[in-house]
Amino acid sequence: MALKYSAMLPLETQAPSFSLPDVVLNRTITLDFFSGHPGLLVMFICNHCPYVIHIQKALAKIGEDYVPKDIGIIAISSNDASTYPEDSPEKLKAMAEFLKFNFPVCYDETQEVAKAYHALCTPDFFLFGKERRLVYRGQLDDSRPGNNKPVDGASLRSAIGAVLTGHTVAVKQKPSAGCSIKWKPGNEPDT
Repeated sequence: MALKYSAMLPLETQAPSFSLPDVVLNRTITLDFFSGHPGLLVMFICNHCPYVIHIQKALAKIGEDYVPKDIGIIAISSNDASTYPEDSPEKLKAMAEFLKFNFPVCYDETQEVAKAYHALCTPDFFLFGKERRLVYRGQLDDSRPGNNKPVDGASLRSAIGAVLTGHTVAVKQKPSAGCSIKWKPGNEPDT
């Protein structure tokens, strides 16, 4: 379980566009799907990573709390399913249904979306404001497997709260930490 940190994409970066299959509802989800929402949370997750498993119930709770408040949320898995079959679209669908995710869960087979967002680990979080400019990137909270800190989503929830109330998100942000995205051979990003 080698620890990888998020790349901390520069704040104010425009949200890269995407077009991905929703593994649960068999529809295509694009950036435009979320137009009109005051914020958009893009989460890079997977099914097998112990760091994601550690927070998966908190992710469901984020959706439960903020989708009704009109925050757009999408979860994306970019892991190579040929090497990590537990991250296949079928297994992602089972995870999303088991956890009752109320947001799209998509599969990035080409890994181009992960590269566009500079996502490096699972989990990796990107929160965009109304103009789809990056206002937060980093951790869910200070909890990691085995450190006995509460999984409360404090860092991400604070940022979402600021977006919902029209306040500025704090610039000091901690990177997310988790497993490296499982890149296809020869597809690793330049870092």
